[in-house]
Amino acid sequence: MGRATLADNVKGKDFSELPKETKTNTGDTNKVSNTNKNRNTTTSDSSRKKSRRRHKKMMTPVVSRVQRLFDTCKDVFSLSGAGIVPSADKIEQLRAVLDEIQPADVGLTPQMPFFRPPVTRRAPPITYLHIHECDKFSMGIFCLPPSGVLPLHNHPGMTVFSKLLFGTMHIKSYDWVGDAPSNASAVVDPSETVQHPEVRLAKLKVDSDFTAPCNASILYPADGGNMHCFTAVTACAVLDVLGPPYSDPDGRHCTYYFDYPFTKFSVDGVSVAEEEKDKHAWLQEREKPEELAVVGALYTGPEIVEN
Repeated sequence: MGRATLADNVKGKDFSELPKETKTNTGDTNKVSNTNKNRNTTTSDSSRKKSRRRHKKMMTPVVSRVQRLFDTCKDVFSLSGAGIVPSADKIEQLRAVLDEIQPADVGLTPQMPFFRPPVTRRAPPITYLHIHECDKFSMGIFCLPPSGVLPLHNHPGMTVFSKLLFGTMHIKSYDWVGDAPSNASAVVDPSETVQHPEVRLAKLKVDSDFTAPCNASILYPADGGNMHCFTAVTACAVLDVLGPPYSDPDGRHCTYYFDYPFTKFSVDGVSVAEEEKDKHAWLQEREKPEELAVVGALYTGPEIVEN
């Protein structure tokens, strides 16, 4: 016969011979135990719910700002077409999204090679980062080194949003004067008989430096500075959204211009008040400038999901 263990002795004697008072106390203890069990169950349920909420929050994908821009453009330009301007509330919706975007949101830093100062006196190349283009809108970034220039050009039938991401840029822009003759021939002086190529009167809209951070600018098909020129005072980057985009088959091609002071030419039937002359200019179509070099580079920012 083997020896009883300590555990056997406890089970066989002490627990089986408890007096009635102790049994009553044990019943009370069970009540307390059940209460604690219920409390623990409630606490456990609450913890599980919190854990599920945390897990759900962790599982919710974070939408990048450039994705939000893409989604907003799809909405704003859903009815896009040449000369069609989105409603005022849609304009503000897109502007608000653009105003939040920082260089890091599109994978840019000023230290990237295409922002380096030119090593020669020739016009430095400008780098274009293509983000997206469809028949409704396009998104892309122009990266300009110091002294880089995007010459005066137009945006026929387009609504254009430009967001300066960093740096300082000089912007000069014009709108056509609606009641002035189109493609009028001009002479340097009324007494001269030498005719100059056709010119058209435009009114100066903007002629200022802009430094990031600043709000996005907007130009419209017939207002806001449809013809504009960008000159990099420092290395800078500008995010452009065009709706609709350029399209040669649809007649929306980019035209470049010379701009001349109003006093340089004289055109029959065109006059401007003396105090307004410095706010007007003659624009003359030109070929694409030979010195303009725009090169493409890979966009390395967050990927866009075209859902």
